[in-house]
Amino acid sequence: MSTAEALLPLDLPASSAGAPLPHVFADEERLLVAYIANVPDASFDGTNPRSVSAGAEGEAVAMLTVDPYVAFQFGPPNDEALRGHRLYALGLQPYSAFEVVNSSWIASLEEANRVHPRHMPECFRAAGISFSRSTIRPWNSSREISR
Repeated sequence: MSTAEALLPLDLPASSAGAPLPHVFADEERLLVAYIANVPDASFDGTNPRSVSAGAEGEAVAMLTVDPYVAFQFGPPNDEALRGHRLYALGLQPYSAFEVVNSSWIASLEEANRVHPRHMPECFRAAGISFSRSTIRPWNSSREISR
């Protein structure tokens, strides 16, 4: 069995490339991620992209729930610096959702958690979404991210 990291695409709503404005809400058990979703517009020719703000109305919003979750990372890199991310060589793309198989991040957290009497390393999953200005990577203990 290979232990090399690999990326698998996840079927989650695509984020707006212009300004997805992701919002993250978390407590000790549940992680909610809301962002402006991409709604294809056949009349858009790629020039003069529309910018939105947090006060914009009428935008399609995706809401994801990771429950339960264990930890998450949220922040850089943005879409312009994504090629500097260690997962870029594995196929990490802007505005995408992915699972990281054999995640080194998971391995480091899992190693620290081994002392727990009910530790089950086979249950942990690393996923991620890359937005225009940030990336989020939740680590959860289930196989589902609900919409």
